[in-house]
Amino acid sequence: MQILNHRIYGTGNPVIYILHGIFGMLDNWHYVAGILGQNCTVVTSDARNHGKSFHTENMSFDNMAEDIQHLMAHLGHEKIILAGHSMGGKTAMKFAQNFPTLLDKLAIIDIANKTYAPSHLAYFQAFKDIDFSTIRSRTEADLALIPYASDLAVRQFLLKNLEPKPAGGYKPKFNIEAIQRNYNAIIGAIDLPIPTWKGPTLFISGEKSQYIKESDKVSLTSEFPKSTFAKVSSAGHWVHADNPAEFLDIFQTFIQS
Repeated sequence: MQILNHRIYGTGNPVIYILHGIFGMLDNWHYVAGILGQNCTVVTSDARNHGKSFHTENMSFDNMAEDIQHLMAHLGHEKIILAGHSMGGKTAMKFAQNFPTLLDKLAIIDIANKTYAPSHLAYFQAFKDIDFSTIRSRTEADLALIPYASDLAVRQFLLKNLEPKPAGGYKPKFNIEAIQRNYNAIIGAIDLPIPTWKGPTLFISGEKSQYIKESDKVSLTSEFPKSTFAKVSSAGHWVHADNPAEFLDIFQTFIQS
């Protein structure tokens, strides 16, 4: 049994696990986890094929949900509040289906259970085309990424996936080949029963994001009957980074209710 690379913040109750999205890593949640960890225990982790976690061919949502169950057993946590963003949100939905007795509350961040357009293809191409082993600085790497990602915030997000090589240059931390092979499943809808889980569920979306639409609420409520919905103002898909104060206010109210 392989255990995800993880980090623990705080020692209080409740215990909260936070799952990142595609191309992400546990560091994406450092600020939020640090604040929550002042009163709770917070566990962030790198998903399989991401960050410093193990690389593997298999990357289904069943696989990734089981990874969280293994991490809980490893850390001795019997019941958790689970929060997941984007790909991590779909993993959290599958966890709720497969391991309902391990779950206290569920927070799904800016994702619905449906098929999305393939919006990451340029990023896959960037990591195929660019020879990062010949690049000598992160500034140079940023410049190389501009044709594939014009938005600075997106490039900074992608650059977190590079690590320096001992002999110079950089290499990707993630298993880009496995992620791309599983990409259609990652952006696809999950086969969930109705209802999937009857516990308290919060869907948090960004005001500027189109990932959760009004029309999605009917199906989401049928899958998660105790659903509530909240929007974070002035935030896009990276809700927790765009407006962390409001995100934390909404999330902390939910976990304390």
